[in-house]
Amino acid sequence: MSKTTHEMLTEIMGEFNMLEHLKSSDIPGIDLYMDQVTTFMEDHLKGTARDPIHDKVMTKTMINNYAKNKVLPPPLKKKYTKEHMLLLIFIYYYKNVLSITDINTLFRPIREKYFGKTDGFGIAELYDRVANMCRDDMEALKAGIMQKYEETEKAFEDASDEDRDFLRRFALICKLSYDVTVKTLLIERMLDRMADETKR
Repeated sequence: MSKTTHEMLTEIMGEFNMLEHLKSSDIPGIDLYMDQVTTFMEDHLKGTARDPIHDKVMTKTMINNYAKNKVLPPPLKKKYTKEHMLLLIFIYYYKNVLSITDINTLFRPIREKYFGKTDGFGIAELYDRVANMCRDDMEALKAGIMQKYEETEKAFEDASDEDRDFLRRFALICKLSYDVTVKTLLIERMLDRMADETKR
């Protein structure tokens, strides 16, 4: 028997609760070789993959491309520091939404001002502050999703019993997609303006 949309949403959002939220203190305090980096990423972020069995969180090729495109500072003697790891975690979450160019625009001032800084405000503190803000948003995000669900449950009253559930689910996916599209456009326009500011 297929699940109702409400059951499906409840199950999926329950999975969000199990996602591991990495803190900067979870990152090894020693520098890592590439194989250790990819293993760490797989071990700690696999639960966020669409298909955890087949999808790779981050490959050697991806990491090399980020360094080649200056999104990620190059490794030091083939080793990646804790700061590299934190930037890679940011990149992992952004790569499905933003282009490498956009990520580079976002990271350039971070790399220049905070990477390798031994005193004061650094990458680890920045990461922890942003991660805490994002964690705090989770309940509000879930509530927003459920509100959209409730709105779509009132739609298509005139449809046949056979079609109503599908049409409501379709409408919910459309509403969620529109939300993502608008937010992605907002992020892209902000990054375009940031890029323009650095050219002046």
